[in-house]
Amino acid sequence: MASKRHPSLDRVLGRLDTLDSINLANLVQRLARERSLFEEIFNALQEGVLVISASGVIDYANAAAHRLIGLGEGELAGETLWRLVPGLRPSIEPALGDDEEGAAALPVLAREFELTYPEPRTVRLYMVPFSAVGRPSPRRFAVILGDVTREKQTTERLIENERTSSIFLLAAGVAHELGNPLNSLTIHLQLIERRLRRLKASRDTEALSESISICTEEVKRLDGIISNFLEAIRPNPPDLAETSLVEVLDEVLRFQQRELSDRGITVEAETPADLPVVMADVNQIKQVYFNLIKNAMEAMQPGGCLRIRTRFDDENVYLMIGDTGSGIRQEDLVRMFQPYHTTKRGGSGLGLMIVRRIMREHGGQVGIESKEGVGTVVTLQFPRKDRRVRMLSAPDAEA
Repeated sequence: MASKRHPSLDRVLGRLDTLDSINLANLVQRLARERSLFEEIFNALQEGVLVISASGVIDYANAAAHRLIGLGEGELAGETLWRLVPGLRPSIEPALGDDEEGAAALPVLAREFELTYPEPRTVRLYMVPFSAVGRPSPRRFAVILGDVTREKQTTERLIENERTSSIFLLAAGVAHELGNPLNSLTIHLQLIERRLRRLKASRDTEALSESISICTEEVKRLDGIISNFLEAIRPNPPDLAETSLVEVLDEVLRFQQRELSDRGITVEAETPADLPVVMADVNQIKQVYFNLIKNAMEAMQPGGCLRIRTRFDDENVYLMIGDTGSGIRQEDLVRMFQPYHTTKRGGSGLGLMIVRRIMREHGGQVGIESKEGVGTVVTLQFPRKDRRVRMLSAPDAEA
């Protein structure tokens, strides 16, 4: 509809000096309506739209651009994009010149960058140069900004799942093949042990018996590693029921109280009784608690403190398990959930991977924060039971 008015509008603007005051006032009102219409259209878009100069000065920004960059309405005009997004200019420097031939060679430029304010997110940028028609003005750029944080997280998760699945398929076959010789070793060690008992006791038979005991223990240890691995790759779907996270935690702490005391570790738990219930599999949540508390204990020296806190909001219930241990190096922190990666001597590298799998199957998440020499905090995020019910009962609203 607006496009039909443009030719006549151009004709009116061509004879602007001949208009009387009434027609001039009508033209101003018409231009104001056109401007308002286009502003409404641009502000309705979910993508951010900017118009910038070659020096990065922002001439125009729609509402979505203000939201993405984290500034209030009208605060972007006159700002410099390079100051708001440091490091962006060097990556697009070749497209910033006034050379029109260069613009034709690079009509659209695409980049991805990360913003940390007002919250961490990944933004995809498309930039295309343009010049005002019929006027020798400096070239400007239309910039389209799209929030692709969720898309990137989904892609990374798919890649990670594919990689983990490949590892599991390969390792499951290896585990199966290892099981047969381990069983054979166990049987023959038992036979040797029985024959030694029939022989007259001597230093040689005692030494052999000790060696056989060591071999038997090592076979048991290998069998335990294989069992843990098979449990990780053949998970059972959670049997969800109304669950009090605090009650399950109290049960686990009672069971581990002796080991905590033997290690000289105190427990500080702030777990209010009014914490909302969640839909969870009690046995799987116990496994999560056991793994995390065991990790925390092994990270601390005698005199350490295990701190447990809870909180909740309208959507989720959070349970934080913290220790006063040695902490985790930053280069190790990003690999903590990878299969077989461990910083513990004798660790299997499967504990945290199992924790994350269980949390994901419960619709939740797990996060780790750590600082060397200070300690580590693991945060478990569970969706509230009433939130899950709303999501299931209102698919149209969710869509």
